Amino acid sequence: MSSSATGHTTKAISAVLLAATALGAMPAHAQESVSSYLARIKASDKAGPKINAVIALNPDAAKAEAAAKGVTGPLAGKVILVKDNIETADPLPTTAGSLLLKDNRTGRDAPFMLGLRAAGVVVLGKTNLSEWANMRSGQSSSGWSAVGGQTRNPHALDRSPCGSSSGSGAAIAAGMAWAAIGSETDGSITCPASLNGIVGFKPTVGMISRTHVVPISHSQDTVGPMTTSVQDAALMLNAMAGSDPADAATTEADAHKTDFAAGLAAASLKGVRLGVLRGGVGSNPKVIALFEKALADLKAAGAVLVDLDYTPPAEMGRDEYTVLLYELRTDLAAYLQSVPASSFKDTPPARTLADAIAFNKAHPEELKWFGQDSFEEAEAMTDTAVYTKARANSLRLAGADGIDKLLADNRVSFLIAPTAPPAWAIDLVTGDHSIDVGMGSLAAIAGYPHLTVPMGAVEGLPMGLSIMGAKWDDKRVLEAGAAYERARTVPVPKPSLKRWGE
Repeated sequence: MSSSATGHTTKAISAVLLAATALGAMPAHAQESVSSYLARIKASDKAGPKINAVIALNPDAAKAEAAAKGVTGPLAGKVILVKDNIETADPLPTTAGSLLLKDNRTGRDAPFMLGLRAAGVVVLGKTNLSEWANMRSGQSSSGWSAVGGQTRNPHALDRSPCGSSSGSGAAIAAGMAWAAIGSETDGSITCPASLNGIVGFKPTVGMISRTHVVPISHSQDTVGPMTTSVQDAALMLNAMAGSDPADAATTEADAHKTDFAAGLAAASLKGVRLGVLRGGVGSNPKVIALFEKALADLKAAGAVLVDLDYTPPAEMGRDEYTVLLYELRTDLAAYLQSVPASSFKDTPPARTLADAIAFNKAHPEELKWFGQDSFEEAEAMTDTAVYTKARANSLRLAGADGIDKLLADNRVSFLIAPTAPPAWAIDLVTGDHSIDVGMGSLAAIAGYPHLTVPMGAVEGLPMGLSIMGAKWDDKRVLEAGAAYERARTVPVPKPSLKRWGE
């Protein structure tokens, strides 16, 4: 974190904000200014509870805020944080959490950032993440990176923030910015949003450009907003969506772009048929009870609930993993080859996944807590025929024979389920471990929109409600989420900034 960027605060302001943080509240004056957010970060991210969500601060944020005063519109002057696998033109590196990219200052904006800047958004800094977006090892701890360390969940400091957009989720829950940008391949926006008690939206793959975003998979990667309300997520999407000639997946984006925020305040669930994915609820009685309350609220709002007996076939996840391994090797190499040699100040330029593997072996601090088994599997996954078959099969099972068929056969508009389980204990030694809840992989593999909205908590640990829809049905999914948000009767927890149970 830049020491100069934190010089805007005083001990008195920090003390006031820290006291407010402990109460789960944010002073009215602190909600829209760079200096107040910096004070919040100083008080609760790097001191006090030490959430450790912010990996770097933008020294030009105050200048950007001053420039935004000349912009009109709903996003003018809004302060955001950006996940640190997304390039911005600010004087900040884009590291993906890896020491390999600690000097990766390309000076480039990801194309969707141009829309946000034109709307007057102010980039405050970058957020920590699960290193390499949680694709280095199957034994990792979500929210840990060699550059940023371990991010903590502000609702329970010893519990996981999930990942890979861990810092984005934790920062917004703790009031460190108005909104954040995350990225997802499978669950990396929706899971941290759920566990941190905020809204997260994974749009249709191809709605937003992925150019200059450190990749895993061109088939499944997307970026998306993480906010405190569905309305705010829609406003962000308005500025982020659009076609990019450098990203073939976005060819149809302009045709499907609309005012995603228009009409959300009046959106209704009356008569809307919702497919309830009972197979994604799990067996925990407290999780079941919370989900039943959400269903009761949906029914009271006029929705028609249709129970669905569906279990994802095991081969869908198996083939997805094959796809991710193959595309990681090829897509990461393409990204690294676009990075200027100056971004590797202390090491020879890395241009391939093999180079990243070799770097990790030469730097024991990278492999302190877990290895790089997934990287090594990806390096060995070179059979194009196997990959092509796996992609076709996983896409069919999640899309045509998955979400599409469930929607059509049951005459439902959306699929719903709990998003993810309550937060599990952070364990750097043995990695993540949690109960089986949620069915978001369907939307991730198919590339369809997936919104998570807070639905309450289990023992003080937040959980979200997933709403998934058909391809390019992003606006209607947001409308359903906004209607549920208004209908929800269960209290949404405020961060305790304490260890669980204290």
